[in-house]
Amino acid sequence: MGKLMQYVVIFEKSENGYSAYVPDLPVCVAVGDTLEEVCTLIAEAIEFHIEGLREEGAVIPPPSPLSDIQEDWRVSPQHLFPALIAAKV
Repeated sequence: MGKLMQYVVIFEKSENGYSAYVPDLPVCVAVGDTLEEVCTLIAEAIEFHIEGLREEGAVIPPPSPLSDIQEDWRVSPQHLFPALIAAKV
Protein backbone atom coordinates (compact mmCIF):
# COMPACT_ATOMS: atom_id res chain seq x y z
CA MET A 1 0.00 0.00 0.00
CA GLY A 2 1.34 3.43 -0.93
CA LYS A 3 1.82 6.44 1.24
CA LEU A 4 -0.36 9.52 1.03
CA MET A 5 1.26 12.58 -0.54
CA GLN A 6 -0.19 16.01 -1.27
CA TYR A 7 0.41 17.53 -4.70
CA VAL A 8 -0.27 21.17 -5.50
CA VAL A 9 -3.08 21.59 -8.00
CA ILE A 10 -3.88 24.82 -9.84
CA PHE A 11 -7.57 25.37 -10.59
CA GLU A 12 -8.79 27.61 -13.39
CA LYS A 13 -12.19 28.88 -14.52
CA SER A 14 -13.07 29.12 -18.19
CA GLU A 15 -16.18 30.08 -20.13
CA ASN A 16 -17.18 26.41 -20.29
CA GLY A 17 -16.36 25.20 -16.78
CA TYR A 18 -13.26 24.46 -14.75
CA SER A 19 -9.89 22.85 -15.24
CA ALA A 20 -7.04 21.77 -13.01
CA TYR A 21 -3.41 20.83 -13.52
CA VAL A 22 -0.56 19.53 -11.39
CA PRO A 23 2.72 21.41 -11.93
CA ASP A 24 4.78 18.50 -10.55
CA LEU A 25 3.12 15.98 -12.90
CA PRO A 26 3.24 17.28 -16.49
CA VAL A 27 0.19 16.34 -18.59
CA CYS A 28 -1.82 15.50 -15.47
CA VAL A 29 -4.96 17.55 -16.04
CA ALA A 30 -8.72 17.41 -15.55
CA VAL A 31 -11.66 19.39 -16.88
CA GLY A 32 -15.30 19.50 -15.82
CA ASP A 33 -18.46 21.53 -15.58
CA THR A 34 -18.20 22.24 -11.85
CA LEU A 35 -15.39 22.84 -9.40
CA GLU A 36 -16.54 19.84 -7.37
CA GLU A 37 -16.34 17.60 -10.44
CA VAL A 38 -12.85 18.83 -11.29
CA CYS A 39 -11.66 18.20 -7.71
CA THR A 40 -12.78 14.59 -7.96
CA LEU A 41 -11.36 14.11 -11.45
CA ILE A 42 -7.94 15.62 -10.69
CA ALA A 43 -7.54 13.42 -7.59
CA GLU A 44 -8.28 10.37 -9.78
CA ALA A 45 -5.95 11.69 -12.50
CA ILE A 46 -3.07 12.06 -10.02
CA GLU A 47 -3.44 8.49 -8.81
CA PHE A 48 -3.77 7.19 -12.40
CA HIS A 49 -0.72 9.19 -13.52
CA ILE A 50 1.40 7.89 -10.63
CA GLU A 51 0.23 4.34 -11.29
CA GLY A 52 1.37 4.69 -14.92
CA LEU A 53 4.77 6.02 -13.85
CA ARG A 54 5.17 3.12 -11.44
CA GLU A 55 4.28 0.55 -14.15
CA GLU A 56 6.88 2.13 -16.47
CA GLY A 57 9.51 2.02 -13.74
CA ALA A 58 9.81 5.81 -13.92
CA VAL A 59 10.67 8.05 -11.02
CA ILE A 60 7.63 9.46 -9.24
CA PRO A 61 8.24 13.18 -8.71
CA PRO A 62 7.89 14.25 -5.09
CA PRO A 63 5.39 17.02 -4.40
CA SER A 64 6.86 20.52 -4.37
CA PRO A 65 6.05 22.81 -1.46
CA LEU A 66 3.21 25.20 -2.20
CA SER A 67 5.58 28.14 -1.73
CA ASP A 68 7.79 26.89 -4.60
CA ILE A 69 4.82 26.54 -6.94
CA GLN A 70 3.39 29.97 -6.09
CA GLU A 71 6.66 31.59 -7.13
CA ASP A 72 6.41 29.96 -10.55
CA TRP A 73 2.79 30.17 -11.67
CA ARG A 74 1.56 33.33 -13.22
CA VAL A 75 -1.48 34.99 -11.79
CA SER A 76 -4.09 35.55 -14.46
CA PRO A 77 -7.85 36.15 -14.41
CA GLN A 78 -8.66 32.49 -14.99
CA HIS A 79 -6.50 31.20 -12.11
CA LEU A 80 -8.70 30.58 -9.11
CA PHE A 81 -6.36 29.21 -6.49
CA PRO A 82 -3.79 26.54 -5.77
CA ALA A 83 -4.81 23.68 -3.49
CA LEU A 84 -3.25 20.54 -2.09
CA ILE A 85 -4.78 17.26 -3.26
CA ALA A 86 -3.85 14.01 -1.49
CA ALA A 87 -2.98 10.95 -3.56
CA LYS A 88 -1.65 7.49 -2.76
CA VAL A 89 1.91 7.07 -4.04
